[in-house]
Amino acid sequence: MRYAVLTGDLVDSTDMPPARLDAAMSELRSAAEAMSGWSGEVIFARRGGDGWQVALPRPVLWLRAALYLRARLRRGNGGITRIAIATGPGIIPGNADLNAAHGEAFTASGRLLDTLSPPLLMSHAGGGAAAAAAVLADQISRGWTQAQARTLCLLLPPGAPTHSEAAETLGITRQAVDQSARAAALPALEVAMAHVEAEG
Repeated sequence: MRYAVLTGDLVDSTDMPPARLDAAMSELRSAAEAMSGWSGEVIFARRGGDGWQVALPRPVLWLRAALYLRARLRRGNGGITRIAIATGPGIIPGNADLNAAHGEAFTASGRLLDTLSPPLLMSHAGGGAAAAAAVLADQISRGWTQAQARTLCLLLPPGAPTHSEAAETLGITRQAVDQSARAAALPALEVAMAHVEAEG
């Protein structure tokens, strides 16, 4: 089966109190559960103290998923995470233990993570246009404010609500949602995600 595999770890985690680190990991796990609603069953695993991995059964959603994970962390002030993305075949055991998973996508994602260091914190193992999109998304998402991230958590998933509906959920005006989305470069990111997902 083909997967998008996202492997990451939290940046500067040694400076985090244990409670904040655990909260960030819980947020990532919750985000993976939410993504199961728009990508089929998404499997999450914590790897060591500050590492994690996610496997999506719809590989074309890799960019949307990476941005959503970044937004969920930023919304809760959970710091920033490196994200190494790979798409391709993989095998997950019947008990859904990603630490025992193997295959091209898992190997490529893990190897890519070993190469990521500031200023580059996100990329795609496939290189080319996919890597270019991931690098630009990395730079954009690292500049998001918490307010922008709260808006994006509603607007990034497929079938997102309208800006008016999002405003009602957030308890702010539609104009504030519009402004937040523009400042977070969501219109450009939506075009990029559409191009990536059309390739599937």
